[in-house]
Amino acid sequence: MSFTQEFKQFALKGNVMDLAVGVIIGGAFGKIVDSVVGDLIMPIVGRIFGGLDFSALFLPLAQIPAGVGTTLAEIKKAGVPVFAYGNFISVVFNFAILALIIFMMVKQMNRLKREAPAAPPATPEDILLLREIRDSLKK
Repeated sequence: MSFTQEFKQFALKGNVMDLAVGVIIGGAFGKIVDSVVGDLIMPIVGRIFGGLDFSALFLPLAQIPAGVGTTLAEIKKAGVPVFAYGNFISVVFNFAILALIIFMMVKQMNRLKREAPAAPPATPEDILLLREIRDSLKK
């Protein structure tokens, strides 16, 4: 089998196509979760902690030049290395929420996949006739 035929057979298998669709949908879903965390949850968490904006938490790892602003974006633009632990906290929240949502989805899918136990198959007619004959002979 040639390389191209083997690759075509691999790429067109159902599992590979399902995986590709899952990755694409997962990427789009990740953007939704980023927005939920960044725009809805983190402001509430920041408010609970006294108006703290997690994305603005950082430690400069070098001297900040004069005339450069104090925001993370301005300091990064000036080329100063920073330890942006606030962004890390936001990403951890994103991951936790995404993992929770995926867990709930998988749990729901597993619940839907579980079917009631199948009823035992009906006894074949010839077996029923043989039982009748047996029972009539016992009398």
